[in-house]
Amino acid sequence: QVQLVESGGGLVQAGGSLRLSCAVSGRTASASTRGWFRQAPGKEREFVAGIIWNGGSTYYANSVKGRFTISRDNAKNTVYLQMNSLKPEDTAVYYCAAGFRPFGTTPMEYAYWGQGAQVTVSS
Repeated sequence: QVQLVESGGGLVQAGGSLRLSCAVSGRTASASTRGWFRQAPGKEREFVAGIIWNGGSTYYANSVKGRFTISRDNAKNTVYLQMNSLKPEDTAVYYCAAGFRPFGTTPMEYAYWGQGAQVTVSS
């Protein structure tokens, strides 16, 4: 069984930064892609950033490109999302996920999900 546990959410002013962490445990060898999604109230869950576990290739949604950085620590089996220059529209619950399809950008391409971390950006 695979478990993902997020941490690092919180409240920050516009222009500020936060870093989310996602610790992954269990049989994850075949889940080659790790991703971050977010869901604001009344909206669909949307892709934010992804990383290919072996090799480290990264990819981003246009809305966060240049502001957010996804990274990984292989030894700790942990994925990070560094969020800079935060905007009020970044407010959402952020979820980390693990999946089998490289460069997946839709929720259905991910098999395992964390419980979510609230990020609130005040104006």
